[in-house]
Amino acid sequence: MAGSLAEARKAGFTDCRPDTIEMRCRKAGVMFLGHGPFNAALDLVGSDGAGGFDEITLWHDWDQNALFAIATTLEQRGWKTCYTGEGSKGDQAIYTRHGLPVRVSMDLSYFGKRRLRIIPAWNKREPLC
Repeated sequence: MAGSLAEARKAGFTDCRPDTIEMRCRKAGVMFLGHGPFNAALDLVGSDGAGGFDEITLWHDWDQNALFAIATTLEQRGWKTCYTGEGSKGDQAIYTRHGLPVRVSMDLSYFGKRRLRIIPAWNKREPLC
């Protein structure tokens, strides 16, 4: 998962807002693994987005359980699951598959809207288990 601001815009992430350390570009109607549509935000490193892709976040505006269909598909395709937080019911379900340079993190406990994030392997700021 890598790319530039130009590639993000070409993929339809055209509603972009700079911040002090990153740029967030949004798109509605995104499908992922045959599920959706979801809202999506693509975060780019740097206030001008020049640092490239950081992560993609998906969410559904009113169905907080819609993302579980993606989790089921990942498990059916051989992705392994672990949990952050306490015990097996932590804050995040982390999905990984050996040899793939991304992981998927889904909120288990959430405030507001449940989100699913697609995170490149090089991003070590986000929790692992």
